[in-house]
Amino acid sequence: MFSFRQFSKIYIPILLLTLIVCSGIVGFMIIEKFNFFDAFYMTIITVATVGFEEVHPMSDAGRLFTIFLIITSFGTFAYALTSATKYVMDGEFNQHFKNYKLSTSIDKLNDHVIICGFGRNGKQAAHVLKKHDKRFVVIERSKDLVAAVNHKYADLVLEGDSTQDEVLIKAGILRAKALITTLPIDADNLFIVLSAKSLNPKLTVISRASEENSDKKLKIAGADNVIMPDKLGGAHMASLVMKPDVMEFVDYITGQGGDNIRLEEITFDNLSPTYRNKTIKELEVRNRSGANIIGFKTAQGEYIINPSADTQIIPDAKLFVLGTTEQILKLKELFE
Repeated sequence: MFSFRQFSKIYIPILLLTLIVCSGIVGFMIIEKFNFFDAFYMTIITVATVGFEEVHPMSDAGRLFTIFLIITSFGTFAYALTSATKYVMDGEFNQHFKNYKLSTSIDKLNDHVIICGFGRNGKQAAHVLKKHDKRFVVIERSKDLVAAVNHKYADLVLEGDSTQDEVLIKAGILRAKALITTLPIDADNLFIVLSAKSLNPKLTVISRASEENSDKKLKIAGADNVIMPDKLGGAHMASLVMKPDVMEFVDYITGQGGDNIRLEEITFDNLSPTYRNKTIKELEVRNRSGANIIGFKTAQGEYIINPSADTQIIPDAKLFVLGTTEQILKLKELFE
């Protein structure tokens, strides 16, 4: 958010210089009866000490005032010039402008994802979100990692501590759809989950966990899903030994493979009123879009593989659809 406090190092000396210029103009107009333009011209050449001659012959009172103006303005002018130059050369102006642009961009986001931490897991999450063209904001406390960020939404990276409420609010948590916290310390992730849920109870929160017993605590705190990368990675490698082609196929359709494969979920709320409370057969997803319904989640949270054609789409239910990018886009155009 824009704030004049950010520019205090430059506007204070400029304000002082402006006061001196105004005092000089008023002084010359009163003492020497100069018009405004002549008084302004005399003030500027006096303050800047450029050495031009007087616009009109001056009285002793006018010369004394000029001497006073030179003495009082010389240090202020040098201070203002030095402060302005240092402000620009040190990059502070660019940083404030960048922060303002960042805040403005985040304020325009809705239903975006917040990623806390940009380590290996955070980068992978960003990669998948970027691949599906989902907007996200990264919060990372390491200046080196922030400087090294290079992705499609690199302009939406906040340098800060994601355990602080004000940083989460700045990232737009009140309007966000989901939050992914990937910090290496479980206590930090736990604190973020509690803060996120208190700020936005409707937020979907996914947390990383490192310790064996941390997943239960994180779920009690409000995490919708808890991922243990080490445990998951080991199980995945073992599955690749037992069922290599099956696992590679699953990886392929869940985001690790080509860009043309999409596995999407369609909720009851996303359907237009015309298609709500209809059966899968009545939707005719395959005939209308070419995509396939491969799963169904009931209102009670039960998962059904290859649901029957008589399955009814009721509130809180979800459909899982597999298809190409073109088929999924066509499906959304038809039903949402």
